[in-house]
Amino acid sequence: MAKLAAEVRSAIRDVPDFPRPGILFKDLTPILSNPVLFQRVTDWLAEDWGDVDYVVGMESRGFWFGAPLVSKLGAGFIPLRKSGKLPYETLSESYALEYGTAELEVHVDAIRPGARVLIVDDLLATGGTAAAALSLVQRLGGEVVGAAFVVELSFLGGRDALGCPVRSLVTY
Repeated sequence: MAKLAAEVRSAIRDVPDFPRPGILFKDLTPILSNPVLFQRVTDWLAEDWGDVDYVVGMESRGFWFGAPLVSKLGAGFIPLRKSGKLPYETLSESYALEYGTAELEVHVDAIRPGARVLIVDDLLATGGTAAAALSLVQRLGGEVVGAAFVVELSFLGGRDALGCPVRSLVTY
């Protein structure tokens, strides 16, 4: 894992002052353009979760890493979208970001009660987005088996907001 983490860390591009002044954005798009590295990252994200019924990915970068896991895990993919983007009846959850607030939505029938769910996103910062995802899964009766991230900004304490097993490949 250390070798993979080092390769991922070297592929991540730092973008200062995005999306606003004072934020150092960790751009993971270079990983997507390297098919071998992207495959290795998705393989790592899929490891050690046991039986999973659904992978939940948050708009939009969670889609990048969550959707490829479904074939590896034999699971369905559930997109959590920004408010107003899903066409059917939804549940919503508001949360705070480092630089504002947002809301996630999921279809009311997306997860069957008792289903085992893995939450996947590109980056864990304060934990607001992931905690909103966890809340939505639980409100639908799903059991969160854990959360997997490519990057974790550990100095922001996001994993403390989750109360479930958390794995991250690269930690800052």
